[in-house]
Amino acid sequence: MKAMVLDRTADVATDPLQLRELPVPTPGPGEVLVRITVCGVCRTDLHVIEGELANPTLPLIPGHQAVGIVNQIGLGVTERSIGERVGIAWLQHTCGFCEFCTSGRENLCERARFTGYQVDGGYAEYALVPSAFAYPIPPVFSDEEAAPLLCAGIIGFRALRLSGIQPGQRLGLYGFGASAHIAIQIARHWGCRVYVSSLKPEHQDLARELGAAWVGGATDRPPDKLHGSIIFAPAGELVPLALRSLERGGTLALAGIHMTSIPSLDYDREIFGERTIRSVTANTRQDGLDLLREAAAIPIKPHTVRFPFGAANRALQALKSGSFQGAAVLSVSA
Repeated sequence: MKAMVLDRTADVATDPLQLRELPVPTPGPGEVLVRITVCGVCRTDLHVIEGELANPTLPLIPGHQAVGIVNQIGLGVTERSIGERVGIAWLQHTCGFCEFCTSGRENLCERARFTGYQVDGGYAEYALVPSAFAYPIPPVFSDEEAAPLLCAGIIGFRALRLSGIQPGQRLGLYGFGASAHIAIQIARHWGCRVYVSSLKPEHQDLARELGAAWVGGATDRPPDKLHGSIIFAPAGELVPLALRSLERGGTLALAGIHMTSIPSLDYDREIFGERTIRSVTANTRQDGLDLLREAAAIPIKPHTVRFPFGAANRALQALKSGSFQGAAVLSVSA
């Protein structure tokens, strides 16, 4: 099979992914082999490839927003069937026995493994996944539309939940990439007024197109106090600004897996008034199932930009520069 392989972490400007021919893997007990058709390109891939997330398993096939068809099933698999369309997301394994797994918080499992980080992912023609971690894809979505839902969508959905935002309230979004452009569609469906702060004019344009009540620059202050906010940009310097714009009792959710250092906070201006900061750590499988069901009911329409499979380095470079709207998707196989 063809695969884009990372041998060592490096700046994406140096084209660190190499196209290789590798053996097709064989599914073990409880696993399914998926023939990948498309794979989304996520900012987390960028953090892995450039070494901002420590100790990836190398050599590595990145990618954790993969959609494809079950090609083979391993011993004992009952949840999935050959020919079924499924998605492979970031969370690929948890222990199932720790206090987090047994209390509905498997995203915090300390023995979790993640796709395209500790195990090979979807920048390849085939990928393995435990059958219990393969998501059935609702028929309303094309493969290309489904791919960004598997991380950008799931994390945006979990961040909305952790922000505590309620229908009809005012929500702030800081950064407007793949995840935010899905989150705004859910929030608008809930009747929220959404305020967007974003650096890129093209991202601001997309926010307006998707119904934002107000759009400003990356550090502009919204005109109204917000009941909940989410920072999608990996920029710690936005945290004090976002806290100052929160209503008393509001929650700020930090949705990135990596963020630059957060400046010191002023208690009176930024914390007092029972304002809360919540980090968003991976997701549970239930988050994924809930997001796909909600997205299909709305239905969510992701804005995607398609790249050829061999252009994975170029897609990552475009993601880093913020030169496109919405989400990038690699065409892997027909």
